[in-house]
Amino acid sequence: MDEDRIAGSAKDFAGKVEGTAGDAKTQAAGGVREATGTAQNLYGQAKDAAREASDAAVSYAKDAYENSGDTFRDGSQAIAKKVQDNPLGSMLIAGGIGFALALLMTRPPRRPPPRRWRYYG
Repeated sequence: MDEDRIAGSAKDFAGKVEGTAGDAKTQAAGGVREATGTAQNLYGQAKDAAREASDAAVSYAKDAYENSGDTFRDGSQAIAKKVQDNPLGSMLIAGGIGFALALLMTRPPRRPPPRRWRYYG
């Protein structure tokens, strides 16, 4: 629990007590103190909620990072098994990917269109 929530609750309670007893000036001061305490309590609740959300996000990211090695290992084992089961198909796929990459990398650069001279005479 955040210290703003504790202090806000204390001010809220003190403002309620002060608002019920005393003259009009004391009651007005109690209302102000109660409102200040309520606002501080809400601020503390918001800080607690943000802290809990960030802790949950950190925990989720940590779990994802720890499990990523297993996923990569499982994927590489599955690919190795497919290559062992069908070596010719794997070679054709790898060759096709290499050919496509070579076409993309060796494409000539685009030339700008030729300039046209106009004579205004």
